[in-house]
Amino acid sequence: MAKAELDVLVVTNRENLIYFTGATQIECLALLIPKQDEACAVALWLDADYVRELSGLTTHAYFFPRQTLGPAICEKISSFGYKDPRIGFERYFVDFAVYDALRSAFCERNFVGAGDLFYRLRSVKEPQELNLIRRASEAVCKGMDAAMKAVRPGTAELDVLAEAEYSMLRAGSGGSSFRPQVVSGDRTLLAHPTASSRKIREGEVVVVHLGATFEGYCSKMARTAAVGVVPKEQVDVHALLLRALERAEAALRPGATSGEVDAAARDVVEQAGFGKSYLESVGYGVGLRQSEFYPIIGRGRTEIIETGMVIDLLLPTIYRKGIGGPRITDVIHVGEAENQLLTDYPRDLVRI
Repeated sequence: MAKAELDVLVVTNRENLIYFTGATQIECLALLIPKQDEACAVALWLDADYVRELSGLTTHAYFFPRQTLGPAICEKISSFGYKDPRIGFERYFVDFAVYDALRSAFCERNFVGAGDLFYRLRSVKEPQELNLIRRASEAVCKGMDAAMKAVRPGTAELDVLAEAEYSMLRAGSGGSSFRPQVVSGDRTLLAHPTASSRKIREGEVVVVHLGATFEGYCSKMARTAAVGVVPKEQVDVHALLLRALERAEAALRPGATSGEVDAAARDVVEQAGFGKSYLESVGYGVGLRQSEFYPIIGRGRTEIIETGMVIDLLLPTIYRKGIGGPRITDVIHVGEAENQLLTDYPRDLVRI
């Protein structure tokens, strides 16, 4: 904050609120982190005791509807004594009513994007965070197993997803960490497809990309099934991506750059002649988001891999019709001496 010349950070994003307070049963909450004073929470009066007891933070209650969150935040920032504070915001959205109150009370020219501060801080996991990601990973493995058992010709993608979701919930998941994907045929080449009512057909690949959460922390995994006899080119692409993933995993070591990890996978793909059909990024940090923005594993990236990071690797497929589609994604904990695969589920092409 000092380097960025920030006086106060305003935290309203659910992920960062969980990170700093430990509270998951929250709405209408803000955290204020001043450069010089102690951090404090601003909470709905009904939740103030819960937030105070769980986080240990000084918690200021506001009484709705007499007062709303925006004015309550402004009142507390004013009490810090800054004449014209530089206020840092997270990467994503701020409720307009909150923002409107802040710009009415303070100079909008001093509002600064500070998302990178949060992502860098969250990138190295503490032991208790890692344990929560492990629990989410166990749930997602249960879901993948249920999904693969449900994949059959004539079965709707949504029906496969229903089996996976139920198994993950039974295993303790608090819900998916993103819009889950059970996609088949040409839909596997879409950038962000989701499960639909389309029925799986003989002779096509099915990508199952699932996420689970545990007390706010995420895990994810993608595997591919071949229903009947699929084109040899797609079988070969799956084998190619598996080799690329293994190379990237071997390069994922403390002290390496994100670009070096990406290059380990990309070299395999380029040598096979598919470099122009491959995305610029192959992985992200994982934590309170299923895709954090530090580090990003991509071409030429300079982030340094550190012990304690949790990374997902090999998001993209080969984007070429009739050839691409298969995907493999795993979540990996970066250890000082060796890494740990958290999504420990067979990577082979599943034959249905």
